[in-house]
Amino acid sequence: MTDPAERYARAAESRRHPLTAGFADLQRFDLDPFQLAACHALEEGRSVLVAAPTGAGKTIVGEFAIHLAMHEPAVGGRGDKAFYTTPMKALSNQKYRELVDVYGPDEVGLLTGDVTVNGDARIVVMTTEVLRNMLYADSAALRDLRFVIMDEVHYLADRFRGAVWEEVIIHLPAHVRLVSLSATVSNAEEFGDWLGTVRGDTEVIVSEIRPVPLEQHVLVRGDLLPLFDDRAGVATAQVNQELMRIRSVKGPTFENNRRAQQYRSGDRGERARYAGGGGYEGTHKRPNRGGKRPVRPSNVRRIERLDRPDVVELLDRVTLLPAIFFIFSRVGCDAAVQQVRRAGVRLTTAEERTEIRELVEERTRTLRDEDLAVLGYWEWRENLERGVAAHHAGLLPAFKEVVEELFQRKLVKVVFATETLALGINMPARTVVLEKLEKFNGEARVAITAGEYTQLTGRAGRRGIDVEGHAVIQWTEGLDPQAVAALASRRTYPLNSSFRPTYNMAVNLIDRFGRERAREILESSFAQFQADRAVVGLARRVKDAEASLAGYEKAMTCDRGDFADYSRLRRELSDLEKLNRADRTASAKLRQERQHEIQSLRRRLQRHACHDCPDRESHARWAERYWKLRRSTDKLRHQIETRTGTVARVFDRVVDVLAALGYVEVDGDGTTTVTAAGATMQRIYGERDLLVAESLRRGAWNDLDAPALAALACCLVYEPRRDETGPGERGLPRGPFRDALTRTQDLWAVLDDLERDHRLPGSEPVATGLARAMHAWARGAALDHVLDEADLAAGDFVRWTKQTIDLLDQLSLVAAPEVAVTARRALEAVRRGIVAYSSVS
Repeated sequence: MTDPAERYARAAESRRHPLTAGFADLQRFDLDPFQLAACHALEEGRSVLVAAPTGAGKTIVGEFAIHLAMHEPAVGGRGDKAFYTTPMKALSNQKYRELVDVYGPDEVGLLTGDVTVNGDARIVVMTTEVLRNMLYADSAALRDLRFVIMDEVHYLADRFRGAVWEEVIIHLPAHVRLVSLSATVSNAEEFGDWLGTVRGDTEVIVSEIRPVPLEQHVLVRGDLLPLFDDRAGVATAQVNQELMRIRSVKGPTFENNRRAQQYRSGDRGERARYAGGGGYEGTHKRPNRGGKRPVRPSNVRRIERLDRPDVVELLDRVTLLPAIFFIFSRVGCDAAVQQVRRAGVRLTTAEERTEIRELVEERTRTLRDEDLAVLGYWEWRENLERGVAAHHAGLLPAFKEVVEELFQRKLVKVVFATETLALGINMPARTVVLEKLEKFNGEARVAITAGEYTQLTGRAGRRGIDVEGHAVIQWTEGLDPQAVAALASRRTYPLNSSFRPTYNMAVNLIDRFGRERAREILESSFAQFQADRAVVGLARRVKDAEASLAGYEKAMTCDRGDFADYSRLRRELSDLEKLNRADRTASAKLRQERQHEIQSLRRRLQRHACHDCPDRESHARWAERYWKLRRSTDKLRHQIETRTGTVARVFDRVVDVLAALGYVEVDGDGTTTVTAAGATMQRIYGERDLLVAESLRRGAWNDLDAPALAALACCLVYEPRRDETGPGERGLPRGPFRDALTRTQDLWAVLDDLERDHRLPGSEPVATGLARAMHAWARGAALDHVLDEADLAAGDFVRWTKQTIDLLDQLSLVAAPEVAVTARRALEAVRRGIVAYSSVS
């Protein structure tokens, strides 16, 4: 029964925050302390930063902000607005559907670049880029905006797209309250301090507590052994000693180890006493499926891994499904599904299979039969009916959405996924399985970070369903339990800015604020804030060093003369002697010249007033310390000089390039204005903003038809795989496309040289690898032909095509009339079939 004093305190809190109390009453769960604290801050008119683990319920805070905006009824068709931004279109689609369920379709809109639904609604879900573009265009939709929720705000660290988050945060109107939702980062307070600087009063709320505790296991053959010794307590996080023994012998000692026999035959309590904590026990002899050999004898040093079907059956047997297996390879995910299918695993009932088939057919009814055959639909559906699926970026978006929905409904029980699934999509499981703790980063196999481990295992544990979540690490040769424990124990990773000025950003800022004010705005970025924070630390070290230098200088003072000068001569002599000994390649003449200099320095030392001081060596020891510290202090001063104003200096270089090309004009007094060409640049967004603007201005694409313009736009957005060689000249579309491509490539080379002359990093060459396939698609070619031509998975082709559509859409708005018309035709030509599919349209 609740304590009377506690009931009184809750009642008093409810009176102080009635809107929070009313909102809390509508929820399925009692709000956690961090959620209540964040809601109270919002009700009091402050912005908030909420940093909490995956699955902790951060989005509740964003939903409360929407609740506040919708609290007052609209008067005369108007009312407060709330924008909910996400880093990915899939997340935007998911959030849109959730909010429609609460507020109805009339009150909720969706803007993702390629989908526009009810954009004037009071609640609008959008990608962060869409909001950035609204701010630069001073869109009328910003009127009456009261709250902006930035979900997954730690994307600010993304080196390709992170700058967009900072642009939005800096440029939002001052009266808009910001709700920033982040994974647990180690420098949340630093990020919160910056938010307070640029947005005003901001409450920083950090929670390390998972609402569903996470149990960590290591799967050794057929046994799920606990990673940590429960007896030691969570605070000490001592590794299970049985795992350490297994590692030390590097092989299975279970067969002839008396203690292990006791472990296997005992009940769970006995196992806990032996292994250092509870755990689930699976099969100890692998099923002899297909004539496979039984467990190796004890004199064989290698521990066999369970096959995936066996792992799935083990998890099913000990009621640890549904599960997500993270496999850092698309091919591996697809192969895993096939393995389970070939093994005859079926995890669903007849009723569930019927429900799955009905949902799949409903969600894919708009796709053409011939396209479904190309996409492997029938086999995919059969796998779903078994309760098994893959989830990765190569999968068609429509198929991914079906997998997500079936998993949420507990109809699909096992998903083999790449790490993209861990990025915010609402797919919690009872168990997460990591087959390996390393992945290929494009160049080499690298260990996953503590942050990645936390993000992946954060999917385990469904609030309101599971008492605890489970993370299972499969034993591999060379696995170090201590290293796994270190990953599991570290819950945080740093949030570092990736902000850098772009050409589009520069012309927009100059047009709206003027150059000087633009520099000030950029100096308020998180990137500069972090650099300045570092400068503060460096300056403190310089100050401390200067105090030490003064002390050293005093300690080496000699009453016979200037010992600093004497010690400088000693250092010069020592350095020159070392150089002369080490430099074996020096000519005889050079060595003779050095020898003369050495003799001269020795004579000067001997004649120096301090040379005969009886305390000379004592003074010298202090002098050595002095010069060593002096060198390191000079380095610190150089670091301070290079860090101060770094973002503004890059901005100046960007403006210099724009001025050289005529996108801005700089008067004699430094006043900078945007030209007509710069006004076009203001509406071109993306990595290739300067190249697109120059190509339009010089008429490089004037002679293209719709398919050719689609192919060329694709060349500007496509990023080839590292091992991709491209189709070569013979594979590219003929006619005006070739000429336009050559002119564009020549322009790129000129711009790249210009950027490097201004100490900017330049850009990658135009990539033609997808041009032929995009040209064919725009001409109406069948899906199987285009995918074969592209050598891409359907999901990848759709992703690049949608980015091509984004660029074509921009061209239709900013290009000269003739090219704009062609761009609209190209849009219509490529937005068809699987590309046009949308689950929310």
